[in-house]
Parts: sequence; C-alpha cells; structure tokens
Amino acid sequence: MSAPPHVVHIIYALSTGGLENGLVNIINRMPSNRYRHTIVCLTSADDFSQRITAADVQVIALHKQPGHDLRFYLRLRKLLRELRPDIVHSRNLAALEAQLCTVAMRGVRRVHGEHGREVGDLDGLNRKYLMLRRLMKFIIHHYIAVSQDLQCWLIDTVHVAPQTVTQIYNGVDLHRFRQRNVKPLALLPQRWQQRDDMLILGTVGRLTPVKDQQLLLHAMARIRPTAPDIFSRLYLVMVGDGPLRSNLVDLAQELELAERVWFAGDRTDVPELLGMMDVFVLPSLGEGVSNTVLEAMATGLPIVATAVGGNLELVQQPANGALVPAGDDRALADAIVELMRDNQRRKTAGSNARQYVSANFDWDKTVTQYMRVYDELLR
Repeated sequence: MSAPPHVVHIIYALSTGGLENGLVNIINRMPSNRYRHTIVCLTSADDFSQRITAADVQVIALHKQPGHDLRFYLRLRKLLRELRPDIVHSRNLAALEAQLCTVAMRGVRRVHGEHGREVGDLDGLNRKYLMLRRLMKFIIHHYIAVSQDLQCWLIDTVHVAPQTVTQIYNGVDLHRFRQRNVKPLALLPQRWQQRDDMLILGTVGRLTPVKDQQLLLHAMARIRPTAPDIFSRLYLVMVGDGPLRSNLVDLAQELELAERVWFAGDRTDVPELLGMMDVFVLPSLGEGVSNTVLEAMATGLPIVATAVGGNLELVQQPANGALVPAGDDRALADAIVELMRDNQRRKTAGSNARQYVSANFDWDKTVTQYMRVYDELLR
C-alpha cells in the first residue's frame, strides 16, 4: 500500500500564535491515511510543538539568520529534495520566497496561505512586498485566505486569478471552549479574590505591536474619570506573552493600573480563563481571522474589537458585540463601559456570539476544505 501524499508546511517559526494554532489543529484533525505532514520552521520551534498529537509529524527548525543568505536557501532546497513533498504549503510573507526552492522539483504542487498582514504593512500596499507577491503568483498553484478581506485583497490588489484562491475560515473547538455556569474565579490572583462584584475585562494574544494591547490600558485609564462606578469594579486579565511584555507592565505602572491588571503570561488553561471574563477585547491594528475571538465567542462572551480585517466578519454589532476604530482609546473605553453597564445586553450578546460560532466555524469543516484543496491539486 502506498504512503499518503506528503505535505511540507513552511512557516517562519512554531510558537504561540493564531497561524500556528490553526496549523496544529489542522494536522491533528486530518485523517492520517489521507495526508502525512512535516513542518519546516525557517527560524525556530519551541514547546508549542508539543501540542501536535498526530503521529509521525516531524518538526524541523532551520535557525535562519536575519537577511538574505544564499547558503540558507541552498540548504533548504537540499532538505526539500530529501523530504520529497507532494505539496509545499507556505504561510504568510515571511515564508513565501521559500517556495522558490521548489522550482524545478518535479511534481511538487505549491500552496500559499495568507493569515494576516505585517505590522509594517497593515493595508498590504507596500510596493516592495507587492512586487514580490505579484512575481510569486506565477509559481504558486493555489492560495488559501483565512478571511474574505484577505481573499479580496489577493484578487484585487495582488492580482491573483480568482479561481486560484479559496477562502477557508479557521474552526473552533466547541467542546473545549464553552459557556460555564460557574466562573472559575479561584484562578484569579489572590489579591483580587476578596472582591465579589468584579467586572472582568480580558484579552488573549501575543504581546506584539500589531495586537496593540497598550490601547486597552489607555482605554482603562480613560474609564477611571468618565465612569468611576464601573472603574471601581473593573479588572483586566491579559493572557499571552511576547516582546512587549515589559513595556506593557511599565505602562500599567505609569497609568496607575498595576493593581487592576494581571499579566497572566502564556497559559494552557485559556478556556478556563475565558470562562471568568465578562467582556473580551481585541484591540489589534490588523487581523486575519482571530482564533482568540472565535474562542471567546464560543465561550459565550460579548466582543469589543477594532474594525480591522476579519474582525468585521465576526462581530455583528450590536448583536454579539461592538466594533471600534483602531487606535481610538476613547471609543474603546465607551464601548467597554456600555457593555459593562448592561448585564442583560452582555448576556444576550454572549449567547448570540456562541450561536454564530456554532453555526459557522467548525474544525471538521475547515479540515475537509483543506483536504479538498490538496485533493484537487494532486488530481
């Protein structure tokens, strides 16, 4: 019996993040008799790789140094020849040019996924990057976009042929992320546990510039004078880690919010932490389709998010939350206060959020769509 087709996934790094979480979920849920997988990380892989439960998945970290290194690409090409992939699937700009190493490799089909744009090119209009993408479209056989926004951008701006683009949403684990009858408040810091009237604001994500968590801190500071009754009960849980952690801790101190903000770091109990929140906030400057918003919606939380990228495809205001302009701490503060003041609206919006995700975002459906793309390419 012949081995299933081999998919080599090329990504920049395997660490905590939405793109990486989606990749791991797809690999774990795809039937092993349909496709086998290898993950090639251009730079590094950390403990996040332990979330791969599928058998015989090799993770290879190449530790690429910054800049263009011809010897690195020769090494990558040699590795790909040894791996003998049927499909090479790259994700986002950082991995796109790695597809050049597959040129002239007989029978290889090339797939590229767009999961969100870079913080320095939020509109996808950088001339240098556009030129690269427009050149690479001549060797990429098929594109996958995680949002309708990215699909339209690929067609209208990058000028990719519409028939070569498939839009596939990520799914959410509706069993792991669910509404809870009792909030697990024992997980909160000890200093908060004497309060029984807390309103808990929460966010989950890498602490990086594109996620703009500092906007959330500035919004909290605005709430202090404008809605002191809400502020007296308001606490913020910030889940995740990243290069901006120390800057955010310093900003919380500067804004005199340190006693009301818990920097929880990277966690394995995100479903439980979401279960203690009253409102979920995503203050990003740009997004594909946020896994953390999907998970918060599945938990039955109302959402306040910036009106960027795929957020507009998830949040239907006022039914399941509110959208605010990116970078506008006043609008963010107002939206948070409005939800925190109205218990019934929070409950209704959270219930609507859960229903919307249940009806539209399912991992089995996502995996089936990915396999369909692979099947058609190999056919």
